[in-house]
Amino acid sequence: MKLIKGYYSYAVFIIFNAIALNATAQRANYIQTLDHQNHWVDSVFKKLSRRQKVAQLFFVRAHTNKGQAYEDSVAKVIKNEQVGGLVFFQGGPVRQADLINRYQKITKVPLLIAMDGEWGIGMRLDSTISYPYQMTLGAIQDNNLIYKMGQQVAYDFKRLGMQMNFGPDMDVNNNPDNPVINYRSFGDNKYNVARKGIAYFKGMQDAGLLTTAKHFPGHGDTNVDSHFDLPLLPFSRKRLDSLEEYPFREAIQAGISGIMIAHMDIPALDSTKNLPSTLSKKIVTGVLKDSLGFKGLIVSDAMEMKAVTKYFPDGEAELKAFLAGNDIIELSDDSKKAILKIRKAVRKGQISNEEFEAKVKKVLAAKYWAGLNNWHEVSTVHLVEELNRAPARELAQQLSDAAVTLLKGNAESLQLNPIQKTAIISIGVDHVTLFQTELARWYTNSTTFTVNKSTPVAELNSLLETLKQYDQVFVGIHDTRLRPQSKLDYSNGVKEFITALAEHNNTVISVFANPYTIAGLPGIEKSGALLACYQMSDELQRSAVKAITRQLKPIGKLSVSINVFFPTGTGL
Repeated sequence: MKLIKGYYSYAVFIIFNAIALNATAQRANYIQTLDHQNHWVDSVFKKLSRRQKVAQLFFVRAHTNKGQAYEDSVAKVIKNEQVGGLVFFQGGPVRQADLINRYQKITKVPLLIAMDGEWGIGMRLDSTISYPYQMTLGAIQDNNLIYKMGQQVAYDFKRLGMQMNFGPDMDVNNNPDNPVINYRSFGDNKYNVARKGIAYFKGMQDAGLLTTAKHFPGHGDTNVDSHFDLPLLPFSRKRLDSLEEYPFREAIQAGISGIMIAHMDIPALDSTKNLPSTLSKKIVTGVLKDSLGFKGLIVSDAMEMKAVTKYFPDGEAELKAFLAGNDIIELSDDSKKAILKIRKAVRKGQISNEEFEAKVKKVLAAKYWAGLNNWHEVSTVHLVEELNRAPARELAQQLSDAAVTLLKGNAESLQLNPIQKTAIISIGVDHVTLFQTELARWYTNSTTFTVNKSTPVAELNSLLETLKQYDQVFVGIHDTRLRPQSKLDYSNGVKEFITALAEHNNTVISVFANPYTIAGLPGIEKSGALLACYQMSDELQRSAVKAITRQLKPIGKLSVSINVFFPTGTGL
């Protein structure tokens, strides 16, 4: 009897999952739903005053690491303004789930909750998984792995009560000195960026999450951070059409639900002086909506950024963004003042009633598609455990394994001799690394050394003398910064030390840093073997050890061009 009951339960479980999977496969994407009348959307729209309709277009900032007073101030804005959504930043998962529950209970129309999760919720939240940076993912040859990552990211968002990811980043990063995109991009090859961006967002959307490709029409070739000033994109319309816009065109064809507009001065598209692209009707409506035919959600980049507020303060920027064609106005400096200005513009007929209604209904339709018409409180029971589930951790390791790129050498020059006297050095740190401890298990006749970012030259010279006693040397170059930029923050003495190490063919170097940093280490190409490992994560350190010890074959291809020795696509 027990066997029959157990078999019945298992069969029901299998059938239920098959139905659920089929429902996901058959579900229309968000763009497709916009062609059909939605009774819930119509009903909610009719109940809202003009002021409340405008407020649906505003998404405000939220944190769980700024204390009670800050959380209460956000609650006050939600209650008084009845805004359409929130964008969560730093904090913790349980605190965020509790806060989402609190905020959802004080609003008349459910809030659409978003977050920048380019490499998952770990981009913002502690105690959660971070997947590899997009530049790391750019090296992977199997895009199905990135699709699977999208599904896992969607699970995390939905488990936390969020419905929208401001990702993927689909900028083509063809400027190594880019201070704001850089490692957030899949790389400098527009075709690779498009394919990987599509795989990522399809994984998320197929799992029920709204997504946002950013930053249209392309923020990859700038050397100014739009958080602090207005970048100039001085290229011709032909260049922009063929390069910067390419991944976005492909994303639109593939059914992306949202696109975020960059804050940039683009004279070829709009010659108005100091006008950010976010506020340009020629760009938002003329190019994105009319020329490219995008019908989904158009999201402004953060309106609190200096690229906007420097020239358009006091709610003027939000009004211009609204009139330009944006549907969601993100992170207004003063939502109350901005909502008032937009209300006046609507009343005065600066926008047609039809266009205004379409904007509001697009936001409401997104809420319906994401299931907010039937909102449920987020459970915090086992939340942290479920966000750190084994399949997700295994996938993070798989992605890292698939990204490791052999720039120079072969299997023999990587592994060297396990029984010979071996030095294992980590540079840029002040403690023994995971790379060293994992590798030392395989090389039992080994000694570990650490070199920090500014070790004195005398100590470095002494270490070089000591290393002459060793038959082989494994080197890890580590960047511990939260934002790994294109140049290492090492002293010149430490960089020269790396050059000296690389002169010997018994040296194997693994770079756990932004791949662009290799260009700033002259002579590194002379080493016996060289692995690009893209970033300082536990997963990538394990992957390097696996490659060295022949547990995996490094099959990644370089996602950006470093120099004449290592162009895009390099990988042995």
